[in-house]
Amino acid sequence: MTSKQDQEATLISHLEALRRALLRSIIALAVGIVPLFLVSPYVLDWFCKQIALQGGVTLHYFSPMEVFLLQLKISALLDCVLFSPYIAWNMWQFVLPALYDNEKRFIRSIVCLTSLLFIAGVAFCLVVCFPLIVQFGMSFASTTLQPVFGVSNLVTLALWLSLAFGCMFQFPLVTYALIRAGIVNYETVCSKRPYVVVAILVLAALLTPPDVVSQLLLGLPTYLLFEAGLLAARHYKGRALKEVHPENAPNIAPRDSTATATESEPAQTAATNAETDSPTTDDIDFAAPSSKFQVGAEKDADNWKPY
Repeated sequence: MTSKQDQEATLISHLEALRRALLRSIIALAVGIVPLFLVSPYVLDWFCKQIALQGGVTLHYFSPMEVFLLQLKISALLDCVLFSPYIAWNMWQFVLPALYDNEKRFIRSIVCLTSLLFIAGVAFCLVVCFPLIVQFGMSFASTTLQPVFGVSNLVTLALWLSLAFGCMFQFPLVTYALIRAGIVNYETVCSKRPYVVVAILVLAALLTPPDVVSQLLLGLPTYLLFEAGLLAARHYKGRALKEVHPENAPNIAPRDSTATATESEPAQTAATNAETDSPTTDDIDFAAPSSKFQVGAEKDADNWKPY
């Protein structure tokens, strides 16, 4: 079998392994969504009670199929969250053979921190930010203007904000990973702080509703987490520099400068003699061939002999 056929066989085996991992993940999601759809009415009822207790809001629905579709959304979200460890395990088994030991440790830590930061972002959104957003919306009520909230609008807003907070809370981890991998420099990132602030505010404006409160509630914690990522990268950089610093290697004996100079004298003498013995450009006959396989000028090619 040729090398090209070996490469094709390897590629086919990788694609087959990826197909199996994706198929197992899809089957798990399809099996889990049925019982979770039966649980989704209780989750929706709990959410409505929490909104009513926090803001004194009565929720309404405006179409016959609105609640059913909303329960489907909730069950799909719960399905993805609950089966995400199994999906991550399948993907991990796919990429595991191609990694070194240090890369395996790094990826394990990244996966664990990603899950923890995502859960922290979702919890921060639902516990702190979303009630403040509801209260901010209720503050515009007056005797002539009464709010009427649809359950689908509030639940969709809560789900979207939870996803946005979970993704934005990955910002320090991305910063730390890029600096540790050497893709970006620590000093460069520190010097670009104003651009990072602008980028965070732009992302917060794109991922949240068009109000200043939700944008600030997402942008401010994200910037603080960015600074936390820089601190972690600074700690890693200082530890790496400490490990490679010569003062931390006392077992390496310094070389004797006298011995070094003595050892280097014959090499310098040989180089000087070679320069003295080499012909100068005035002594070289450029018309003569430089080797026995080189033909001279075209007019003397017939008369020239190699020996």
